[in-house]
Amino acid sequence: MSELDQTITAMDLWCLALPVVSRRDHGIGSVEGACEVVVLRLTAEGGTQGFGEASPWSVFTGTPEASFAALDRYLRPLVLGRRLVERAAIMDEARYAVAHCTEAKAALETALLDLTGRATGVPVHALLGGKCRDAIPLSCSIANPDFSSDIRLLEQLAADGVGIVKLKAGFREHAFDQMRLEHLAQHHPSLDVRVDFNQGLSIEEAPDRVRRVAGFGPTFIEQPVRAHHFALMAQLRAAVDVPLLADESVFGPEDMTRAAAEGICDGVSIKIMKAGGLNRAQTTARIAAAHGLSAYGGDMFEAGLAHLAGTQMIAATPEITLGCEFYQAKYYLTEDILEEPFPIHDGQVVVPDSPGLGGRPDVDKLDHYAKVRA
Repeated sequence: MSELDQTITAMDLWCLALPVVSRRDHGIGSVEGACEVVVLRLTAEGGTQGFGEASPWSVFTGTPEASFAALDRYLRPLVLGRRLVERAAIMDEARYAVAHCTEAKAALETALLDLTGRATGVPVHALLGGKCRDAIPLSCSIANPDFSSDIRLLEQLAADGVGIVKLKAGFREHAFDQMRLEHLAQHHPSLDVRVDFNQGLSIEEAPDRVRRVAGFGPTFIEQPVRAHHFALMAQLRAAVDVPLLADESVFGPEDMTRAAAEGICDGVSIKIMKAGGLNRAQTTARIAAAHGLSAYGGDMFEAGLAHLAGTQMIAATPEITLGCEFYQAKYYLTEDILEEPFPIHDGQVVVPDSPGLGGRPDVDKLDHYAKVRA
């Protein structure tokens, strides 16, 4: 029997509450105390295991309770007893077995790919078309309402060689955003600075605030208004010279096709949690590139396991050229769940080449932080 003919015999779930080091404010909501993720483990008949992570946010993609239920009740029957070679068929069925729940589907595909990679001895990027880069520039978000804490974070990032930051804006008045942008320009002039409103602006205030932020010359301005305001996004894009990027407006390939047709953005944030998996994330990036739009690797409030999945996806997707945001495992979680630290060196994420995702969670940590198990 070949490795790919092995059947999947077990599926285990943990819903975790992972402590974080500070509050973070975004345009549409805040995170404080802990972020919640769901971890999935699949076991094949030969004993090989594969892991995946669902990283939801209630105001954006969904809830941990929904991800857990989707995996436990609706997706579990699609997986158990199936062969590894049926991965594409399983994911096609998963799209329609439960509506939405894109994070749960991303976790499922991640675990299937990790399991297949470990069973066949190849990294996940080889299963996604092959590696096109060895490292990915890292971006870290500045989102603490106490900016003095972020000043200390900026000093640490500079010492670590991180050259990209994204300022989370729009959760307070413009004066606060202006003060922070002026600090960055004065004290960290070499940084690549991006600005992300996370839908935080009203339709009335958006034109003026976007123009004022554009005056600081950020690399791009991301998602200033609510996801469904496609026409307003197109108007804002036409009003400023700084590239406008879409995040919440574009979850997967279907949204990307519409966004490109309606001219709402110059680029897009690609996230496996939005797209519903690594393959759909790649497709989204390729649609963007076909329309002359840029892309970067975004994330949710993730642990290192989801970071590894995103890293493997970006490693095999040449269309994603603006770096990645996989900073939480190192700079935001009190403790990550991986056995070995998520690989960051000199401000870049290093792409693992070992089988599967290139790392795995510490099951003792999963048990320690678990709120629910199944």
